[in-house]
Amino acid sequence: MSVRVLVADDQERVRRGLARLVDAQPDMAVVGEAADGARAVSLARSLRPDVALVDIRMPRLDGLDVTRLLAAPDADPQVRVVIVTTFDDDEYVHAALRAGACGFVLKRSGPALLAEAVRAAVAGESLISPAITVKLLRRLAPVAHRPPPNPLTPRETELARLVARGLSNADIAAELFISVGTVKTHLASIQAKLNAANRVGIAAWCWRTGRADPVA
Repeated sequence: MSVRVLVADDQERVRRGLARLVDAQPDMAVVGEAADGARAVSLARSLRPDVALVDIRMPRLDGLDVTRLLAAPDADPQVRVVIVTTFDDDEYVHAALRAGACGFVLKRSGPALLAEAVRAAVAGESLISPAITVKLLRRLAPVAHRPPPNPLTPRETELARLVARGLSNADIAAELFISVGTVKTHLASIQAKLNAANRVGIAAWCWRTGRADPVA
């Protein structure tokens, strides 16, 4: 059964482009498009999509207001919201996540990451564009004392460092000359060993323990 997706963006060219990217996925289908926030909320309540891709800056209601209305615990229906925007301002990221967004993806991230963000939302996980993850996590100072023991294998540590640099699964696969499937297998093992919910948790572990690439 296809994931039902609502696309909300006030720029028609961008909105149609996002819709085409979603419809190109074998497990997703666009059920509605909205050019403003109020229309997005109205369509979400009538169409009851699984995921809404929402821009930050829209007329009538902005993306943050839409997120608060659709992702609230008592919302009916409760829709998983992924913010898709050109803005990577820290305040937007934190405000969106506080409002209940399941993801924050930059429009320039490409179709693979967009699809990954939708699938993560459906799975109850969160995905933030790698570039934003790196920007936020660079603020984490390494621990002053000796880092805790590393539970990862050397290969897993190498892969985790690439996650902390902001590389996507495809980028990591190309960097290490392995398949994307192998990358996903390593990531699952790393998440289990670190008790990390997602790649953001992996990157945070690298930065917090001083194992992130200092030039990233």
